[in-house]
Amino acid sequence: MAPRHDIAHLGHVQLLTPDVEGSVEFCTDFLGLRVVGSDGDVVYLHAWDDYQHHTLSLRAHRHAGIGRTHLRAASPEALTARVAALEAAERGIGWADGEPGFGPTYLFTDPDGHEFGLYYEAEWFECAEDIRPALKNQAAAYPGNGVPVRRLDHVNFLGRVPVDNRDFLVDTLGAMTTEQIVLDDGTIAGAWTTFTNKSYDLVYTRDNLGLAGRLHHIAFAADSRADILRACDVALDQGVFIETGPHKHAIQQTFFLYVYEPGGNRIELCNPGARLILAPDWQRVDWTEAERAKGQAWGLRTIESFHTHGTPTAAELAREADR
Repeated sequence: MAPRHDIAHLGHVQLLTPDVEGSVEFCTDFLGLRVVGSDGDVVYLHAWDDYQHHTLSLRAHRHAGIGRTHLRAASPEALTARVAALEAAERGIGWADGEPGFGPTYLFTDPDGHEFGLYYEAEWFECAEDIRPALKNQAAAYPGNGVPVRRLDHVNFLGRVPVDNRDFLVDTLGAMTTEQIVLDDGTIAGAWTTFTNKSYDLVYTRDNLGLAGRLHHIAFAADSRADILRACDVALDQGVFIETGPHKHAIQQTFFLYVYEPGGNRIELCNPGARLILAPDWQRVDWTEAERAKGQAWGLRTIESFHTHGTPTAAELAREADR
């Protein structure tokens, strides 16, 4: 098992989209992110309280999905140690130049084929005068449009075998498993892991179609439940599709709203972004099949598309295979 806290936090995410213009409009008008740059077919966006250069990059692609998930190491020494562990596990791809604002990035994959980047060097967000906050401990002024979301919170991947991905994060990167779903036959159907004192950063839930490398959703933290309730009205006004919610999860107790962005990726708005896990000897919470059958915390049934929709879709993966 790797030492805890070599990974400082979930850094930033690259999403793939077949509709860059629509996805950017969604991110700015609905989520309240700000465009901070572009490079060819990639657009970089910043959440108002993210200390780093950008929070999200959108890359034009034939289909939706997640391009790469970036993690920041806690120190140069931690980066070196984790790269060694990844190479020993034979999951490494190699070093690459980081995205704008980020230094050398070591690329690797999880057992399901999702691509990750691990880095340490990071450029802090340079705030322009017109968005300079009154509170100097805040990255940028609170936007006057959209939700707006404060920061990236977590990523939920679909995986063929969630337990393999869970163990990979624990053994090579030092993650802690905080909660999981255990079916009657002992199968792990979902695992919630953290690198920090947040209750979860990366999640793997079983891909019921048996496909690999797909995304369930990425999540952004809103300041309050009131922000999420307001987001429902904003979504209505802007024609954003609401898949399910607002409601409260039983697992991790997150107050949630799920929507689709124009490229087809599922986006969650959540509050609190995550509970705090302060106990160094946290006792993992296992949820049974019967407990999950009860639905969400207040009784809302889990919507069927939650078990079937992922990006890329099965049809898109089939077309990619034909290529």
